[in-house]
Amino acid sequence: MKPRVVAEMQPKPTDPNPNLKEAVASFLHELAEVRLASEHTVAAYRRDLSRFVEHCGESSLLNHITRMQVQDWLVDCHASGLAASTLARRLSAISSFFDAAVQAGQCTTNVAAGIRPPKQPKRLPRTLPLEQTQALMQHTDRNSDIRDLALLAVMYGGGLRVSEVVGLNLDDVDLNQLELRVFGKGRKERIVPLPEGAVRYLQNYLAERMADNNEQAVFLNHRGGRLSARSVQRMLKERALQTGADVSVTPHRLRHSFATHLLAGGVDLRAIQELLGHASLATTERYTHLDIAKLTEVYDETHPRAKKRRG
Repeated sequence: MKPRVVAEMQPKPTDPNPNLKEAVASFLHELAEVRLASEHTVAAYRRDLSRFVEHCGESSLLNHITRMQVQDWLVDCHASGLAASTLARRLSAISSFFDAAVQAGQCTTNVAAGIRPPKQPKRLPRTLPLEQTQALMQHTDRNSDIRDLALLAVMYGGGLRVSEVVGLNLDDVDLNQLELRVFGKGRKERIVPLPEGAVRYLQNYLAERMADNNEQAVFLNHRGGRLSARSVQRMLKERALQTGADVSVTPHRLRHSFATHLLAGGVDLRAIQELLGHASLATTERYTHLDIAKLTEVYDETHPRAKKRRG
């Protein structure tokens, strides 16, 4: 009698063309157990991919899914009123799924590759109310108070980017002409006028500025070197906490407030474009976008002639 041969257990081969539901389940398992993605990530992928499965049909074979089906699904999602950010996330989930399926040999191509996500509207920072700007300009007991006040006055008063204000050198400052030479993006040079108030703060700081003779930076850190953009951001947060101002303040929010207040005060859009150093007027238009109600509110708060009329 021949001995009985017991066949060894062999792993079940991967189905070369599974249905869509099975392929999604396999992908989610790999995401959780192999890639060790977080529960939140796996849950998000499961929601998005389950909706795609419902759109295509659970019994649809993976290799039969077409690019058109992906596009149609996104169109349906858009028609249902979903935000552009949600559509972009769903497209990313589909593309990741098909990438994994191609690598696993379950399908030959990623049918979602190259589909462009919907353009998401740019979110502009909220303007800083006038009282918040005033709160930031209060004197504090910080050792760097004179420097901080000068930096804030220059940054807000000239509408400078944080990179521009920390990049200022002594020979860029002309206090007689009340202006600065600023180097913006791409080292593009422009001349920025300064309000008299900002000039006074800057004069007070420069009178006490201590630095090595070789250091040309206007704004210095406690070691006497050039101040960094990150230090300015940190200073703003700390100052806001100390003065009771809005802690969400950022250098970019100050710049946006500068542009908005000028627009509310009746300054021509092209003049604002020059002051901000924008290459395109379209950029300035987006940057200073306000609805009429907000524009009226800012105008009433900031324009002295508006206050006289109310009186």
